[in-house]
Amino acid sequence: MAPPVATETSNPALSSLKADKIFNPFYSPGAHDDGDASYKYAAYKPTFPKVSWPPLEEQPFTERGTFADPSKPNLLKDRVSIRNLTPTVGAEITGLDLRQLTDAQKDELALLVAERGAVFLKNQPASIHELLDLGRYYGPLHKHPTTGIPKEPGLEEVHVVYADKSRRPDVSAYTRFELWHSDVTYEIQPPGTTIFKVLISPEQGGDTLWSSGYALYSSLSPYLQNYLENLSAVHSGVRQAEGSRAAGGHVRREPVETVHPLVRVHPATGLKSVFVNAGFTRRIVGVPKAESDAILDFLFHQIAENPDFQVRWHWDDNDVVLFDNRVRIILSDQKTLTD
Repeated sequence: MAPPVATETSNPALSSLKADKIFNPFYSPGAHDDGDASYKYAAYKPTFPKVSWPPLEEQPFTERGTFADPSKPNLLKDRVSIRNLTPTVGAEITGLDLRQLTDAQKDELALLVAERGAVFLKNQPASIHELLDLGRYYGPLHKHPTTGIPKEPGLEEVHVVYADKSRRPDVSAYTRFELWHSDVTYEIQPPGTTIFKVLISPEQGGDTLWSSGYALYSSLSPYLQNYLENLSAVHSGVRQAEGSRAAGGHVRREPVETVHPLVRVHPATGLKSVFVNAGFTRRIVGVPKAESDAILDFLFHQIAENPDFQVRWHWDDNDVVLFDNRVRIILSDQKTLTD
């Protein structure tokens, strides 16, 4: 029997394919003004001002959690309760108003955040300015070099997350685990205690996941723990900046690359945490590339795929989370966003 006649298929010419396509999964395009007159939070929609900021320098910093009473007597009063969400990461506080904290309560809250990684509070009326004041109590605030800042003047230290179903990471450019990240770890002083409030939540989907660097470290054999403790890795902001420029955005501060220890000790808890993330960690210093790639690939997949290390939170309007970027890696579950 003669072979069947081959069916011609149409293949795009290689020259028609875009080479070196650059994406930035953490870049939120600017919001249009449509509907601003009726949109309650129009002043907080993202803008991308064409300004330039100088390089960051190391700043003095005091870890407020080190001043806290470990039993948290000031935080746990007046019917305030804490519920752990998983054995390893996440807690929910009820009965607490973030607008009315004493300094002792703020310190104990910082320690709880360091211990549990992410602490959630529902129905918090605190304004953007009140949350900025709380953030400043914990240390100098960060200004992001590429992502959106609110339209309202004077809020350059606020990072806006404005998303809908049209703003999803391009799945042809990134696997799911590559979207796991700790915020701006390429900076000379990566963030610690971080505050995030949801003003308007999606009707379904849009959950956020946190993975524990503590739990990852604890899961490793003593031999691998000892090996990793003697390594450092390069964290780079170059790809993020290139992605912003490729999308037509403006880079307000030139990107940097910084070397950080692969395992860090938290100053408030004394616990060790693996400090890498697929979003910004590029290579391990001083080892062959094949070895670096293999180690990072293993760690990245553990972060993204091991449910024993993770907590998932489904948002409601006015939910607030305080999380510690030094010991937690984050993923926004954007695949199920609705309008």
